[in-house]
Amino acid sequence: MTPEQAREFAARWLPAWTGNNPEKLTDFYSEDAFYLDPGIPDGVQGKKKLLEYFTKLLAQNPEWIWTQIEGIPMQGGFLNKWHAIIPVGRKKLEFVGVCFVQMDENGLIGRNEVYFDRTNLFLEILKHRAKKQD
Repeated sequence: MTPEQAREFAARWLPAWTGNNPEKLTDFYSEDAFYLDPGIPDGVQGKKKLLEYFTKLLAQNPEWIWTQIEGIPMQGGFLNKWHAIIPVGRKKLEFVGVCFVQMDENGLIGRNEVYFDRTNLFLEILKHRAKKQD
């Protein structure tokens, strides 16, 4: 995949992470796709399980925004360096991370693994929950 192809794919795929439309997001994944992120370190396999996970994840984060910083070609896909804005209460936290995206022969994601440091996110969520309990 070329850098331009990675950019074009990410321009369609990353906006599907915003809002609360898990079906739209899972349309980018193959039937037997494998997905992993820090919230599910063992990952999930298959579109049905992926839809279940995305349904919960997007419902909790309907306003986050993901954009590509850079797409780095690799065999069968690309390494996606991304920027995310994740609202927590009234704050908007910003993160940079990476994920690798391997495509199948139909141009769908067959494997997607997401990596970033969530320490600040956890701390802010804990502060937000504590304020709500006061």
